[in-house]
Amino acid sequence: MGVEVNLEGKIALVTGASSGLGARFAKILALGGAQVVLAARRTERLKELRAEIEAEGGAAHVVSLDVTDHNSIKSAIAHAETEAGPLDILVNNAGVSHTGRLLDVAPDDYHFVMNTNLHGAFFVAQEVAKRMVARVKGDPKRQHRIINIASVAGLRTLPQIGVYCISKAAVVHMTRAMASEWGRYGINVNAICPGYIETEINHDHFATEHGKKLIDMLPRKRIGQPQDLDGLLLLLAADESHFINGAIINADDGMMAQ
Repeated sequence: MGVEVNLEGKIALVTGASSGLGARFAKILALGGAQVVLAARRTERLKELRAEIEAEGGAAHVVSLDVTDHNSIKSAIAHAETEAGPLDILVNNAGVSHTGRLLDVAPDDYHFVMNTNLHGAFFVAQEVAKRMVARVKGDPKRQHRIINIASVAGLRTLPQIGVYCISKAAVVHMTRAMASEWGRYGINVNAICPGYIETEINHDHFATEHGKKLIDMLPRKRIGQPQDLDGLLLLLAADESHFINGAIINADDGMMAQ
């Protein structure tokens, strides 16, 4: 007897889908059968990703979204539901980082990270949840999923990225608060905390001397690939995860166990 995740009939919104983990998340949800709404500022890249998903037999839509702009959030989510239908799944992935000592962080640097990673994530989830709650009142058995992408940096401090750590720690606690308040409406809210995952953004860094030293300090002296998160993402998106709510799950190859 085989078991597989089937997301057919589900509609998923993925923020920050223009590159990196967001693009991978969108692809794997589409492969699982969901219609995927790709959201980010770089719409040309989203259109390329939509073509890739459609070439593999999936269904995707493109919406422009700047998570630091509340009007953009409301407009993008309304557009997403007009294009694809009511949202069942949100992957709250859009994020940025800043490198530097806390003593050197300028107000613009701080707000750049917090406005995207925390404020943006909160108001995207809030706008989606409002719509989910309204639908559940008419269909109490309906299930919804919100998956916040946090980081192991939200569970422990890492050097040179202190503001990023602060923002992701807030996302961890935000996840628990949302799960507690929204669970009664059939909305399960969980967080994935990836460890070091190689993407096009950080590929060059891991090839440097400093990057190699960092890898050598990891439990199995390796970094992850975006596909290493596929199974966890599909689990949290599926109806079968109905008893998982408020979970903060590391996917870090044992980094937090050190």
